[in-house]
Amino acid sequence: MEKASSIAVLITCHNRRQKTLECLESLSKQELPEEISLTIYLVDDGSTDGTGQAVSQNYPKVKILVGDGSLYWNGGMRVAFGEALSFKHDYYLWLNDDTILYPYTIDKLLSTSRHLSEQGESLFIVVGATCDPHRSEPTYGGLVRMSKWHPLKFKVIQPREQVQRCDTMSGNCVLISQTVAQELGNLDPNFTHSKGDWDYGLRLKKKGGSVWLAPGYLATCAEHPPHTNCWDNPDLTLRQRVKMVLDPKCLPMGEWRVLLQRHTGLLWPFYWVTPYVKLLWRSGYFKIQSIKKQMVPEKNN
Repeated sequence: MEKASSIAVLITCHNRRQKTLECLESLSKQELPEEISLTIYLVDDGSTDGTGQAVSQNYPKVKILVGDGSLYWNGGMRVAFGEALSFKHDYYLWLNDDTILYPYTIDKLLSTSRHLSEQGESLFIVVGATCDPHRSEPTYGGLVRMSKWHPLKFKVIQPREQVQRCDTMSGNCVLISQTVAQELGNLDPNFTHSKGDWDYGLRLKKKGGSVWLAPGYLATCAEHPPHTNCWDNPDLTLRQRVKMVLDPKCLPMGEWRVLLQRHTGLLWPFYWVTPYVKLLWRSGYFKIQSIKKQMVPEKNN
């Protein structure tokens, strides 16, 4: 018989009560062998919409950890991961609270893990691809480099019938073994919201490990609009654009620097400054266009 598997499910949330409850409902419907147990660690990061109370009422076995609203994704997941690591589970499943799993998701992640082990892989992460809830288009999952000039320009790949090797991953649905968790530890505290998942996968590759995308779509998750679209929005002032870009959910300068220094080599200063130069250049361009438009005399009717 196979060894019983204890899986820690790690979730962080903030004021998305209905989405969080739907995510937990999809977890409750997982089709798993009896010997596999799930322990859910949920960080309620200062929600004011009654998320914590609703979870306690509907899913009393969920271990709720409370934040003050300043944790964001990476910080909240760090708290959940840190708590779960102390119990040394066999696996750790990162799960976004707006990700809805199919009933076979966790079983497919585990079977993919077993397959990779049988193929001789020893230090690896298994990622589940998510698609748009209304159409079969990939939204999050395995990431591969899309540019030979920029080592941190990634694109989401579409799942196939076979496993696929990736460069890193988005953290929406990720299965991490105890072996990998012991090797890498927790998410890096240098990151507040995003990029901690990218960093984790890239750190694993530096250790000689690998990131793999499981076959097929395993969940649904709507794509979030990128904050960087503020660069090309002529209706925003320079101050508004700078504020948006430096927001924890976008591209804070210090966090971007850490990621680049760690994973791009000697050219990191060039990659670091490029998006901020683009921001200033686009702002100047929009300003000039606005002045030109004001200088054009109105035609008489």
